[in-house]
Amino acid sequence: MSELCAAEVQKGDTSRIVAIGGAVTEILFALGLGDRVVAVDQTSRYPAAASRKPDVGYSRALSPEGVLSIGPSLILAAEGAGPRSTLDVLEQASVPVVLIPEAHDKAGVLAKIAAVAQAVGEEEKGRALAAEVAADFSALDEMVKALPGRPRAVFVLSASGGAAVVGGSGTSADAIFRLAGVTNAMAAIKGFKPALDEAAMSAEPDAVVVMKGGGQVLDADTVFSLPAFAGTPAARERRLVTMPGSFLLGFGPRTPRAARDLAAALHPGARLPELPPRQWAAEKDQ
Repeated sequence: MSELCAAEVQKGDTSRIVAIGGAVTEILFALGLGDRVVAVDQTSRYPAAASRKPDVGYSRALSPEGVLSIGPSLILAAEGAGPRSTLDVLEQASVPVVLIPEAHDKAGVLAKIAAVAQAVGEEEKGRALAAEVAADFSALDEMVKALPGRPRAVFVLSASGGAAVVGGSGTSADAIFRLAGVTNAMAAIKGFKPALDEAAMSAEPDAVVVMKGGGQVLDADTVFSLPAFAGTPAARERRLVTMPGSFLLGFGPRTPRAARDLAAALHPGARLPELPPRQWAAEKDQ
C-alpha cells in the first residue's frame, strides 16, 4: 500500500481524528483541534485532555478493529506506526491514513507541525504555531551558545539483569543532548543498545539521564549500582537527571523547552532564562 502524505490528502472530513504518536497528538491540541481527536495511542499523554481520550493501543502494534471501532474519518500517524497489515486494512476500509514524517531536529519538528496542519486543512494555524516554536528554538540556541563547557552524559533507556540499554548516536536521546549542549558519552554506539561495562566506565559520564512515566523505575540507587556506571563521575556525584519521556524525547512543539530544562539540569551553575510562556505548553507533564 502507499500511505498518504499530508499534501496528498483531499480536504475531506476531519471531524473524527485518530492520532497516533505523542507529537502528532500534541500538535493537534496545540492547533486548538483537540475536540476533533476521538482516540489516541499509548504514547499520547500530553496534554491531560489527550490521555482521557479512548486508547487504541501501542503505535507499532495497532489492531485495525480497535482503530475502526472508533469510527474515524481521518488517521494521523507518526512514521513507523503499524504494523503494515493494520495500515493495509485501514486503507481498504477507505479511512485516509496520513503518515507524519519523524525527525529529531528543529527542521523536523517544524515539518511535523506543517504536515499535521496541512492534513487537517489548518495551514494558517500551523504557520502560527511553527513561528512560536521556531522562536523558542532560536532562544534555546542563544542560551546553549552561552553555556560554559559541554558536560558528558549518558541516556539510559532501561536496565535489567545488570545491563543498561543506552542511547547512542542516531537516536532521539542523542539529538536532544545536542540541542541541550550536552556531549553524548555513548556516541560510539549506534542506536539504543546495551552498554558494555568497560565502555561506559571509560566514557566517564558526568551525569546519567533517564525517563520517568514509563513502566520501569530507574532511580539513583538502581542506576549507580550497575557495573557500567559504578565507577563513573556521575556515580561519585550521584548526578541523575529524570524527565518525563514524552517531553524529553517526543520531538513535538515543546522540544526547545525540554532541551532548555535538560541544559539547566546538566549545567547546575548556569542561570538559564525560561522560554516565553505559550498556551499550548502551560500544562505540566503527568
